[in-house]
Amino acid sequence: MTTPFVRATIDGALGRVHLDRPEALNSLDLDMVRTIAQALDGFEADDRVRAVALTGEGRALCAGGDIKMIWRTGRSEPDAALAFWAEEYRLNARIARAPKPWVAIMDGICMGGGVGLSVHGSHRVVTERTRFAMPETGIGYFPDVGGTYALSRAPNRLGFWLGLTGAAVGAADTIAAGLADAMLRSDDLPTLLADLAAGRPVEEAIAARAVDPGPSRLRENAALIQSAFAGAEMAAILDSLRADASDFAMETLALLDAKSPTSLVLTLHLLQEAIGAPDLETCLDREYAADVAILEGHDFYEGVRAAVIEKDRNPVWRPASLSAVDRHALLASLRPQPSLFAPAAKG
Repeated sequence: MTTPFVRATIDGALGRVHLDRPEALNSLDLDMVRTIAQALDGFEADDRVRAVALTGEGRALCAGGDIKMIWRTGRSEPDAALAFWAEEYRLNARIARAPKPWVAIMDGICMGGGVGLSVHGSHRVVTERTRFAMPETGIGYFPDVGGTYALSRAPNRLGFWLGLTGAAVGAADTIAAGLADAMLRSDDLPTLLADLAAGRPVEEAIAARAVDPGPSRLRENAALIQSAFAGAEMAAILDSLRADASDFAMETLALLDAKSPTSLVLTLHLLQEAIGAPDLETCLDREYAADVAILEGHDFYEGVRAAVIEKDRNPVWRPASLSAVDRHALLASLRPQPSLFAPAAKG
């Protein structure tokens, strides 16, 4: 199956999903989500296919979802925006439950929607080119695509740091946060894929070429991150970082200062709720309910305008400070929606 932006093929024992939209860093639109789901239908039914590999053309695996479409339609046609998220989230959950190994090759940029296609898979490979991030708080949004589930389960609250700061990290930090399994050199990826096509067991093929990712700055600062990001509210987190006053703490404060105050409060809440969630689907349903609220607000549209549409990098958040965010009203706006995973929704 081949569409303009997705090539789905079978190579021996390997099902290949290759994202081919390099001019947009392989960002996902609805047709791409549907094509990947259809390809999985074929791979799961084909006895020749022992594993599935996800790769991307150019310098990214996938830089995110179709936020331009959501920005254009969110106010006037919210159902169109919500339909995209619904199908994307169902695909994220399907990857997590896939009956055959899902090997995500996180080579280059892997952000937002690309994270949703990767971290829920059974085997997550990073390289020296990996730039991993969930940068949503910088556009007035929150880590979705099951990001709240994955980030909340990272050790030492490293996922809280990633989700709230939106910072991009490399292979070592991604592995330290439990969001990838092994690092391979990008030059070794063709051989890995050839081994998988020949039917070599996935774990064996990856282990044969895995390399030491080197030191992790997040791991080196894990004690500080765990202590600071255990705060029940953003104010407590900021106070803890200020009290520490280390270079890393000050850098973290600077990252947080540029983000949407509303997004920080919302993201912290969703991450805290995700800790006790029984499964990924519960978190995806909660994220979908937050999407409904996001479309009715201000900061998402302003954040996308500043970062993607006009690119002035100067968003005007409303409210402009954490102290002005009405946390009670914000959380009250998260109205539960019908589950995306109810039997009727699957049909």
